[in-house]
Amino acid sequence: MTMFEAILLTVATAATPLLIAALGELVVERSGVLNLGVEGMMVMGAVTGFAVAQYTGSAWLGMFAAILAGAAFSLLFGFLTLTLITNQVATGLALTLLGLGASAMIGESFVGLPGVRMDSLYIQGLTDIPYVGKVLFGQDPIFYISILLTIGVAWFLFRTRAGLTLRAVGDNHTSAHALGVPVVRIRYLAVVFGGACAGLAGAQLSLVYVPQWVENMTSGRGWIALALVVFASWRPWRILAGAYLFGAVTIGQLHAQALGIGVPSQLMSSLPYLATIIVLVLISRNKRLTLMNTPTSLGKPFVPDR
Repeated sequence: MTMFEAILLTVATAATPLLIAALGELVVERSGVLNLGVEGMMVMGAVTGFAVAQYTGSAWLGMFAAILAGAAFSLLFGFLTLTLITNQVATGLALTLLGLGASAMIGESFVGLPGVRMDSLYIQGLTDIPYVGKVLFGQDPIFYISILLTIGVAWFLFRTRAGLTLRAVGDNHTSAHALGVPVVRIRYLAVVFGGACAGLAGAQLSLVYVPQWVENMTSGRGWIALALVVFASWRPWRILAGAYLFGAVTIGQLHAQALGIGVPSQLMSSLPYLATIIVLVLISRNKRLTLMNTPTSLGKPFVPDR
């Protein structure tokens, strides 16, 4: 494997959990719900996936268990914010703290154990193509799921009636409700989808990226995924590009340290957030772009008529 291939593979591996988690949060925010608990759902997916893979010996079962764990955690958020009408920001932050604490307790007995790695694909004749074979045809299955997920989310949001309905709920839930659209049900489905994606992103960390369990192994990736949604102006294809940009920054930080380049690691780690702030400033200067892309009901509670 050449250095070029190694760098591309590590960038793709680092970008995949950001892409999956951000796509899930994109659908949630397009429905008008702001879930700041992505970090907590990711870490619960990571510990659940690792634990199930340990007990069953199957990384696939671990992946499916992580998806279910993320979805179950998101249902808790949905019940509190959509049924009990609690504050979405406070509830999301509480969900993150709960996930970090619960995962540390569940994973205490798994610290230091070797994990079950999800095998990468090998396609005879294609994986061996110089320079690009391993990058395109030798990745782990979750990488290909993330690409298909990007295509699926883009098609769903902008090419289907259901996607149009979801965006209408996010733009103006009062008008959507007046037209007979089941606002709460749609938001529940969006929240569960976002939680499942966060769980899958967590599974990628504990089954592919670093096949072991380490407390708080998400290391802020949930927050980066939240920033990525805003950075991409709530557009799926921009999220794909932004995830790989942020993944490259993460890997670039490691290579810079290895080469002895005198760039503080804290500065490199802050680049995704600095980029998001710059994009927010640029978007705010373009009112037309803001009105087109920002879900106007984002974070606003919806109380159906009784």
